[in-house]
Amino acid sequence: MRAALIGTLGVAALAATHSGAGAQTLTCHGARQPKLVAELLFGRDIGTKPGVSEAAWAHFLAHEVTPRFPGGLTVSDAVGQSRNPGTGQIVQEASKRVEIVLPGNADDDPSLDAIVKAYRQRFRQHAVGVIVRSACVSF
Repeated sequence: MRAALIGTLGVAALAATHSGAGAQTLTCHGARQPKLVAELLFGRDIGTKPGVSEAAWAHFLAHEVTPRFPGGLTVSDAVGQSRNPGTGQIVQEASKRVEIVLPGNADDDPSLDAIVKAYRQRFRQHAVGVIVRSACVSF
């Protein structure tokens, strides 16, 4: 249930960013350039139990995410929280947050979709949160 909520929010954010709805023109200063940044939210529970181990996560990252975005990314441990619509109970789960400055290639969106699909299938997840936003970026 909580993953479905996160997924719905992510899909709405992705649609708004790519459709231009609510988009604002960025004015970047200095060496910073306008880019799209994707944030992916991966819940680690399988059903109601912890299930995606650090080793399984590392393997997924190395074989599904890194090959699609070899230019770099950031991974953070997180805790996701949502309300169970059936019971009204607040539930939390360990999560991984991946942030990627998208390179601006034609396959950025299909690559994000492939990562989400692979995670959902491999770890029996209902959803993966995806947020895409504009940002001024420099490295």
